[in-house]
Amino acid sequence: MNFYEEVVKQKEQLLKDLTRLLKIESTKDLSSSSEGQPMGKNIAEALDLMLTLSTQHGLHTENNEGFYGYAELKNSDNDDYIAILGHLDVVPATGDWTSPPFEPTIRDGKLFARGAIDDKGPTMAAFYALKMLKELKMPMKRNVRIIFGTDEESGMSCLKKYREIEHSPVAGFAPDATFPIIHAEKGQINARCNLNFDNETESMTSNDTLISFQAGTRPNMVPESATAVIKDHDQAIEQQFIHFLEKHQLEGEYFHHSGNITLNLKGLSSHSMEPHKGINAGMYLAQFLTTLSLNKKAKAYLSFVNLFFEDHFGKNINIDHEDDITGPLTINPAIFSFEEGSSCFVHLNIRYPVSANFDAIEQKLYTLLEKYHFSFGDIRNKNPHHVDKNTAMIKYLQKAYEEETSEEATLLSSGGNTYASLLPNCVAYGAVFPGKVMTAHQKNEYIEIEDLLKATAIYARAISYLANIE
Repeated sequence: MNFYEEVVKQKEQLLKDLTRLLKIESTKDLSSSSEGQPMGKNIAEALDLMLTLSTQHGLHTENNEGFYGYAELKNSDNDDYIAILGHLDVVPATGDWTSPPFEPTIRDGKLFARGAIDDKGPTMAAFYALKMLKELKMPMKRNVRIIFGTDEESGMSCLKKYREIEHSPVAGFAPDATFPIIHAEKGQINARCNLNFDNETESMTSNDTLISFQAGTRPNMVPESATAVIKDHDQAIEQQFIHFLEKHQLEGEYFHHSGNITLNLKGLSSHSMEPHKGINAGMYLAQFLTTLSLNKKAKAYLSFVNLFFEDHFGKNINIDHEDDITGPLTINPAIFSFEEGSSCFVHLNIRYPVSANFDAIEQKLYTLLEKYHFSFGDIRNKNPHHVDKNTAMIKYLQKAYEEETSEEATLLSSGGNTYASLLPNCVAYGAVFPGKVMTAHQKNEYIEIEDLLKATAIYARAISYLANIE
């Protein structure tokens, strides 16, 4: 069977349906949540669209109170199934886009939109692969279920709920990373570190007062902008800031209002799993603020924050670790919040290798925080995930990839966390091809249309193999 030729026949409708999905601004919005739409009305709209398409094409569908839904191709009377794990929520579309992020636009063979590669494009590719197999009446022994998640980008509560209610699949994949196959994912720590500072001990001095400092919105993104407001500022700050921006080849601006000066610094967002590929605006602005004569509370906050300046691997705080399976530990200070007269914190997102120990990392962080007068406001851990390379599922996924691309299906690891890490016998499988740029969580996110078609063909072949696995 030439799956690619079959996909090309459906190219026009595939792009039409994907465009409909991409037009929905499905970021998590608890302010619009209600019964049946716990993640907000826009995510509920995206889920409804996919379930409607599934029903139209003769698939059995379920919707669990808006937390997740799935479409299933029934091939057997038993409960065993193969899982495809996609998600419909997207991260906020920050930054200056060339075209509006929720008005899908094709330029130079690429489809630009938020969610194009993470994860609406690959999810639609997998959906079309399943739809195509049904239409071709391909023989399959096992049921195949494509799961539509709604909260992948901020906690995966949707799939955690799925795991509580549904039984695990025989095998499965998440089309939410890179090809060929990611069989190992790092563990992840999210730690909110609170400054312990008694505001009454702040003495009135001639120092400039840092009124506020804010950067970052999501734990899984490198902050691309940061803002600080300083009261009773030294007139030299303007020139110092300009010099700092020029020295580090950064963009920024300042303006005055009501006796204060506001500093804005622009960085470059990237995924938290690769913080070295971004420019952390919060870290750079914190580094600049450290050069000023500020109030005691600000100094206490910044002395801790600046431990992470230009250190993406935890060496400065002695938690660095690396192994051959998943590579080095990475750390991203993702959210900064400082308010004079209020609570202050920094949120750390840490991705650690499969051979590292969470308890050891936690203890080192605890000791560090105590030294700098910080404490954990919250710390959450997600264990690493690893599927043995010799499993039948891995062999079939390799076979499908190699037959469709004529390239070797090497095994990879990732610092990102996908739905695959929450279910046994699941891996991440596409849809970014080797050598191609990963634009997830960045401005001008896109998927190459040719890659979308190739991925659909790979998924169709892979599903046909997995659905006949013994």
